[in-house]
Amino acid sequence: MLQVNNIDVVYMNVIQVLRGVSLDLGDGKIAALLGANGAGKTTTLKAISGMLKTEEGKVTEGSILFDGKRIDPYGPEAIAALGISQAMEGRRVLEHLNVEENLLIGAYCRKDRGGIKKDLEMVFQYFPRIKDLRNRTSGYLSGGEQQMLVIGRALMARPKLMLLDEPSLGLAPLLVEDIYQIIHRINAEQRTTILLVEQNVNAALGIADYGYVMENGRVVLGGPADQLRNNEDIREFYLGLSAVGSRKSYRDIKHYRRKKRWMG
Repeated sequence: MLQVNNIDVVYMNVIQVLRGVSLDLGDGKIAALLGANGAGKTTTLKAISGMLKTEEGKVTEGSILFDGKRIDPYGPEAIAALGISQAMEGRRVLEHLNVEENLLIGAYCRKDRGGIKKDLEMVFQYFPRIKDLRNRTSGYLSGGEQQMLVIGRALMARPKLMLLDEPSLGLAPLLVEDIYQIIHRINAEQRTTILLVEQNVNAALGIADYGYVMENGRVVLGGPADQLRNNEDIREFYLGLSAVGSRKSYRDIKHYRRKKRWMG
């Protein structure tokens, strides 16, 4: 469904953020994009959704294809209309609107009123907590409730591909588990393809089919999620576990053994 082919991204014609990034994501699959802060994960999502154009950024090399159609020259409105929806980092709700109004804005590209009403109830089934708060002003929701709301709003677009940026950020562990179970259900029941950016490696690889690791604007490792979970480099560098299972601090890890990307 999605092919990111060797893209470079530059901001303000000066700052190069991505260098030769390539990803493949199959229809109905979940892929996790992992890495530390500043690795280029969010920029990759914005390149796919067209949001770079709102921040003086652009793809200067390579191409992005969605369902076989090149989309990197398009703006975010045209890309959204093709079936790509992004839930951005930081739980960006429209704070002055209530929960239901926020959700309905997610369906702004749609004309099928009956389908919109049906999908609103679908979102409430996935997130019964926000159904109880449907008339609450969104700015007064908790962090977890706002995260449910932005995922639900993205789902209201009936996307073929949903881009989720750090859905676990700032949430309690039990709530993270709940959010990820719902993401997994959405993928399984709606057949929505999902590209997931995360620093919580355990949570992301727990539901993903495939994973990529980014570092300094490049993809340095990729492979099936179960292989990455058992990869010694991933365990040591991102989970802080040595080969014998002892906990290590990041400052004790002096060498990260880079490997060629495993493309399957």
